[in-house]
Amino acid sequence: MVPVTILTGFLGSGKTTLVNRILKEQHGHRIAVIENEFGEAGVDNEILLSEAGEQIIEMNNGCVCCTVRGDLIRILGELRERRDSGKLKFERVIIETTGMADPGPVAQSFFIDEKIGNYYLLDSVITLVDAKHAARQLDEFHEAQEQVGFADRILMSKTDLVSESEQETLRKRLTKMNPRAPIKKVHFGNTPIEDILDIRGFNLNATLELDPGFLEDSEHEHDEHVSSFAFRSDKPFESAKLEEFLSGVVQIYGPDMLRYKGVLYMKGNTHRVVFQGVHMLMGGDLGRAWGKDEKRSSTMVFIGKNLPQDLFMKGLEQCLVEKQ
Repeated sequence: MVPVTILTGFLGSGKTTLVNRILKEQHGHRIAVIENEFGEAGVDNEILLSEAGEQIIEMNNGCVCCTVRGDLIRILGELRERRDSGKLKFERVIIETTGMADPGPVAQSFFIDEKIGNYYLLDSVITLVDAKHAARQLDEFHEAQEQVGFADRILMSKTDLVSESEQETLRKRLTKMNPRAPIKKVHFGNTPIEDILDIRGFNLNATLELDPGFLEDSEHEHDEHVSSFAFRSDKPFESAKLEEFLSGVVQIYGPDMLRYKGVLYMKGNTHRVVFQGVHMLMGGDLGRAWGKDEKRSSTMVFIGKNLPQDLFMKGLEQCLVEKQ
């Protein structure tokens, strides 16, 4: 399968600088870059030969660039056909979303369309955050918050323009909003290509590492629109009850559930169950077997917009096996 990375970030965070570097630098990877534009000026004009229409351009370093002002699924299908027929060579795809976009619908394309889902593997969502302007953007624009909520990895740009303490304040705020995304500093889009490829953030079998202490420092000066909370228990879940509860909350709160993910201890199952979802879509998979003397437990993290934490916590509590 062809791995796909979704690159997102608010206006001016450095996405285009990074994409231009990918399209020009001799890094040895054959990457198809899709500019998902919605009419916003994206990659350098020297790359986009004309402003009108859609086109697929092969770059000198073997990468491919195409602009999409229409249907992403259609362009992914076209790229697949050209690759299968030998007209284009690429090993992976990076989709750069517009600065005002919620990456959710782009991610969902890989779940909704079977042909796309069987050919392309959604690897991760990488979000660029502008350290200089992030505080104001996160206060004023819900799109900036959603981009952080969706991230599998956060790249903090323009750190040279702010003090260490401002960086630390921002880092804490981002971690509160999305505890599962590691944060790395980048300079002028100068991030190693390896930092944005093969993250496997969307791979259900990838290890899910969560910092147990992330909610302990609960003081925060911002009433965030996007926030996160975790549920933990040493008791096993009753699978029918859990499925019913999750189906119910997804029906009601799905549009506001940006990412949710967990490693679950299920009654009668010798393996851990890894599950995750995006908005209305969720799936589960068998993870590693529980060790003979390993303490079994469940951890679930929900990242979303104004989710009723109490309702989720009580509901999940009721899905646990009462007597063991």
